[in-house]
Amino acid sequence: MENTNNNSGGCPFSHGGNTSLGNSVTKWWPKTLNLDILHQGGARTNPMDADYNHRAAVKGLDFEAVKADVAQALTDSQEWWPADWGHYGGTMVRLAWHSAGSYRVQDGRGGAGSGNIRFAPLNSWPDNASLDKARRLLWPVKKKYGNALSWADLIILAGNMAYETMGLKMFGFGFGREDIWGPETDVYWGSEGEWLAPSENRYDDLDSAETLENPLSAVHMGLIYVNPEGVNGNPDPARTALHIRETFARMAMNDEETAALTAGGHTVGKAHGAIAGDNIGVEPEGAGIEAQGFGWHNPDMDGTPRNTFTSGIEGAWTKEPTKFDMGFFDYLFNYDWELTKSPAGAHQWKPVNMPESEKPVDATDPSIRRDPMMTDADMAMKIDPIYNEICQKFIADPEYFKETFARAWFKLTHRDMGPRANYLGPDVPAEDLIWQDPIPAGNRDYDVAAVKAKIAATGITSAELIATAWDSARTFRGSDKRGGANGARIRLAPQNAWAGNEPERLSRVLAALEPIAAETGASVADVIVLAGNVGLEQSIERAGYTVDVPFTPGRGDADASQTDAESFDVLEPLADGFRNYQKQAYAVKAEEMLLDRAQLLGLTAAEMTVLVGGMRVLGTNFGGSKDGVFTEREGSLTNDFFVNLTDMAYSWHPTRESGKYELRDRASGAVKFTATSADLVFGSNSILRSYAEVYAQDDNGEKFVRDFVAAWTKVMNADRFDLLD
Repeated sequence: MENTNNNSGGCPFSHGGNTSLGNSVTKWWPKTLNLDILHQGGARTNPMDADYNHRAAVKGLDFEAVKADVAQALTDSQEWWPADWGHYGGTMVRLAWHSAGSYRVQDGRGGAGSGNIRFAPLNSWPDNASLDKARRLLWPVKKKYGNALSWADLIILAGNMAYETMGLKMFGFGFGREDIWGPETDVYWGSEGEWLAPSENRYDDLDSAETLENPLSAVHMGLIYVNPEGVNGNPDPARTALHIRETFARMAMNDEETAALTAGGHTVGKAHGAIAGDNIGVEPEGAGIEAQGFGWHNPDMDGTPRNTFTSGIEGAWTKEPTKFDMGFFDYLFNYDWELTKSPAGAHQWKPVNMPESEKPVDATDPSIRRDPMMTDADMAMKIDPIYNEICQKFIADPEYFKETFARAWFKLTHRDMGPRANYLGPDVPAEDLIWQDPIPAGNRDYDVAAVKAKIAATGITSAELIATAWDSARTFRGSDKRGGANGARIRLAPQNAWAGNEPERLSRVLAALEPIAAETGASVADVIVLAGNVGLEQSIERAGYTVDVPFTPGRGDADASQTDAESFDVLEPLADGFRNYQKQAYAVKAEEMLLDRAQLLGLTAAEMTVLVGGMRVLGTNFGGSKDGVFTEREGSLTNDFFVNLTDMAYSWHPTRESGKYELRDRASGAVKFTATSADLVFGSNSILRSYAEVYAQDDNGEKFVRDFVAAWTKVMNADRFDLLD
């Protein structure tokens, strides 16, 4: 067949057509609302059987055998990537740390809970150089135990076992993380188009660390936290300390935890920069097919650990890098340090007048001793007065340091797993930790029908009952499994004062619901959700349908002592498109913020669509706004929102107020309805419109109600981890 391609030797096939980046919808129309974040990790990417239950599989693991095999792998040095001092402990600590260290508390995204470090962009970040090798070293263990041992669990377990084999008693470990099967398209890592772009891109004022752009926590694109050479690569430990403090706070760590993690993380292993990086290959995502997923090819390694290149910084932090001890503090505080450069040209600090006998031996040849080093971040622990004071406390009480580090490490590596109900295995600590948002077990044995009758008798409107239940549940974040209706924290600070929760209405509704809980033995959390269900059933009946709203009792009530109010501040909804709410005007479009909340709630695009359409006609808009209330039957769960949105009897017109619109009768020109962009996007976006048209059809009125109830129940139960088993 004649090749009709104009390019000589060209291929006539499309190679994916519109699935390729160059032909994507957003390439041609960049302002199009991209719904991909609602469908990542779906059935089309997940290779597991439809009925596969990961929790059940995990429970069948021989946990002690898994741990023993990981421990053995740590000292089984491989010729293709030999271990420093014959022990991969430092490498596995770095793998676990960098897997967990991408977590940020502002939106709960990142972290170790999904095995996301296997995929772009994290697998190719400069800060993760050669961690591809660490994962391949663990492959025999993963291969042996199969589906039940997720990569997410194995990576963190390897870090735990590394410390344990190097002499540290660990605080605990929880299995139960489930792998994702593709990149997390919902995570905003920054707007820069190049790795390690200047930090100024992320700050309003680089001298004010707190001006780092939210929700970011790292100071550069491609780093986990701070630049080890100093702010923007300019050594200045005092200045670096300020950025460490802000970055670790955004990882949910206080000063003591930060100092412990820095010291404990650098008590073992070494950094690698003994050779220039000029010949180092590209990252995994940029490497050729023959690399088979490996990146950073090191042709000058010569089979010896001493010639490994990763960060460009070179040296160990302690005299015995395969032993967990107080060596980091011994070096840092017992010697003066001066600025120097590694053989690869990176800024680092070297000790002044350290005796040869006190230096660590070479990672390859024990007959040779090498200078240790400190990074600018390490020096910050000595220079900053707050960190210095904490370190002196650790030095005075080594056991306290070890315990503090073990607890901080546990928090670092488990922060995004949510409540203890998600933890599996024999090493789960019995202690409830406040950062796990503990909730007491709830009562499941009470008369649900009697509670519903008492709620109905209060005379509170359906819309108020529904809005209160929604506000209680909408804080849930699938990213780190925090928030939600369980615990009834909506009645506690800070949630009871959030503007988006309409404190006056909330207080009035709670005043009616709390006595019902006390009288019936139900938790307040259950009564709040059940009240929303009562309101829904009333609205469904008014619409002419009979559909029960499912309810499972058993939620518990947290108290103030179980609630870290400060850490809950980040859960405040600054916008909630489901109730047409924005705390203030933002540069980001209302529909984009709606998409973000839908993704955190774990909703599909279709579920988001049906919930918005229903919430509008139910009259649950914030402040009683009529925007998007496309119905003459407000308070009835009808499909009127979609019917009127798609009705060509109306035309749509922007108003002088940004993001606001009018629906006008084409014949008379009269304004029939008002709307926000979060309403009209369901008619303008081609994908969302396809869902809207389904629900607008004459034969789908009852389907709309059933689908709304299913999506509602999903949100109400999003945090019911007690129902997983």
